[in-house]
Amino acid sequence: MITSKLPNVGITIFTQMSQLAAQTGAINLSQGFPDFDGPQALRDAVGRHIASGHNQYSPMTGLPALRQQIAAKIARSYGANVDADNEVTVTPGATQAIFCAIQAVIHSGDEVIVFDPAYDSYEPSVELAGGRCVHVQLGLKDFSIDFEKLSAALSPRTRMIILNTPHNPSGALISRAELDQLAALIRDRDIYVISDEVYEHLVFDGVPHVSVLAHEELYQRAFVVSSFGKTYHVTGWKTGYVVAPPALTAELRKVHQYVSFCGVTPLQYALADYMAEHPEHVEELPGFYQAKRDLFCDLLAPSRFSFTRVTGTYFQLVDYSQIRPDLNDVEMAMWMTREHGVASIPVSVFYQHPPEGQRLVRLCFAKREETLREAAAKLCVI
Repeated sequence: MITSKLPNVGITIFTQMSQLAAQTGAINLSQGFPDFDGPQALRDAVGRHIASGHNQYSPMTGLPALRQQIAAKIARSYGANVDADNEVTVTPGATQAIFCAIQAVIHSGDEVIVFDPAYDSYEPSVELAGGRCVHVQLGLKDFSIDFEKLSAALSPRTRMIILNTPHNPSGALISRAELDQLAALIRDRDIYVISDEVYEHLVFDGVPHVSVLAHEELYQRAFVVSSFGKTYHVTGWKTGYVVAPPALTAELRKVHQYVSFCGVTPLQYALADYMAEHPEHVEELPGFYQAKRDLFCDLLAPSRFSFTRVTGTYFQLVDYSQIRPDLNDVEMAMWMTREHGVASIPVSVFYQHPPEGQRLVRLCFAKREETLREAAAKLCVI
């Protein structure tokens, strides 16, 4: 008999909706991946490095050239100086980075605060470390942190707080004032922070991304996680990185070396080359995705969905209260896929206890223009 360590975990909603979209021939706006390729020069570089024989293990910590490019990008983007050797670790995906950070510092009985709606990988990672998640709900309208609720949730067992900015699924951004408030709240407590910033370069309307990397006080207790897959349109490469102070990096690497040891070598070489040759890519990314957001939202304007344009990520939440208030969001997502040919993600799956009466689904706009136009046409007749 198997006694599951994750008895409440099954196939994720992301897999379910992508499978349903494939079965029904629906347009898949559910799972967060582009339907277009990454830069040609980046893809060409992979083939070049494979042909050059860069096919064996890379260093456990990541290819030195890539770690140096990450440190240089952080300096340009946030004015923060990090040590490429002792503070930057390349991982096979951001999810693995988050898992390793949690395993490195969470012990049995520890509590980890997550903000609902929360990405689904956090809680299983905490449970596998012997910890327990304490869920604090974000504001219903703007998805901001309620610091009264956060303060009330803190206990002597609280060992970590997980932030996500830009936030999946809402697209909300954390402000510098909120980071200052968080720093003051935990200043005298033994609490670590994970800052999941995989959508760091997908921010719109001229609003800057406020990174924990640039917050000197919080960074001293933080693991900051990012994703090459999101930034370079190559989610299937599953390559990311984590930046943390030397003492935390040392603990993270102890775990990382036994989970995967290292990332994929030729991909790291290709990314290092492309980052060195095209530093403008990250600067152009906000405009690239804002154009897609604006196109999609303009196309949805005649529909019966209501929404506020997101300020970050490549996800747009839409409220269907005026269409099928009789359906909960899981039922709505299934109905939209089967009957109207567009797959989405129900927002309730990101909550421990979904707000009563919330009628939101998440749509991904990291798609080609023709995909967005076809999807919007279907959504406008619902």
